[in-house]
Amino acid sequence: MNPDVLRTAHSVGSRALAWLHDSKQFGSLPHDTTIEFTDPDNVYKPLGETALAASLVLREGVAGPAELRAAQELLDFAWGQFRSGDFLFERQVRHPMLTDPLETYAHFVRGGHRNRALDEVAGHLASLRSVRAVEMMPNRRLAVANAHRVIDPGHRADWAALAADTWLGSTPEPWMVDWMTGYNLTHAVFHLTDWGARPDGLPAPVVGYLRNWLPVWADVWQEVAQWDLLGELLIVDACLDEPVCDPHSWELLARAQHQDGLLPRDGEPVADDPHRAFKDNEHTAVVAVVAGTVTLARSLGGSRAAA
Repeated sequence: MNPDVLRTAHSVGSRALAWLHDSKQFGSLPHDTTIEFTDPDNVYKPLGETALAASLVLREGVAGPAELRAAQELLDFAWGQFRSGDFLFERQVRHPMLTDPLETYAHFVRGGHRNRALDEVAGHLASLRSVRAVEMMPNRRLAVANAHRVIDPGHRADWAALAADTWLGSTPEPWMVDWMTGYNLTHAVFHLTDWGARPDGLPAPVVGYLRNWLPVWADVWQEVAQWDLLGELLIVDACLDEPVCDPHSWELLARAQHQDGLLPRDGEPVADDPHRAFKDNEHTAVVAVVAGTVTLARSLGGSRAAA
């Protein structure tokens, strides 16, 4: 890969990680939060996404000492917010058909944290026909399968069948993609490859399809300054055997990024209030960290998951 692209990817990712770390107080669970919260997107889901980004920085180990320390502190912070996993355990036991506790827990397992009670519940639920038959979007089913794989490397799933059920797996008319489908297809890739660790998890027809159309989609969304989705597409690019997107996409992300590391989700003005700015753009920072990390790791022959 072009050395300039690698330098830019590393810079964008490391600055976004520093912004997440320095702003983490805005992502704390309110003191009165219970497992019965009504708005998971308020703090709960973003905390899990921050844990995901930190876990991948730690897994790949291609960052410098300062970035690795920041990632560890972010992961530990989020783990503490979830009471060392007890919060997730209680939510999973109370609502066994929900998948978010399992999916969130997987990020911490990837980063080295375990909760024995949650391990036992996850293993038990994986054996139940009722839980396996929960109706959900195909890319969500992939997310659950990958979470089980991270938590229990012995877990087996029919990955070919799971992939075939997705929009991306059908290699459809590429011009029919819309904003939400764009996010769905990126996540199908993320879970099939465990965020780039298993590039061979993508079926060959999907790889060929992405090689043809991923650069086109990236051009479309960078033209309308949808930086969050562009970042997700660049993660997909890093999950392929060889990148196919225009290196200029990374330069556009770097230009959009603020001096403090904040990366706007789109071309709209960023709120002056730091708390509002964090809420609006936290996800884009997570995406930038993941994109930079996976891009750098794959170019350097980064980690591969065990079979």
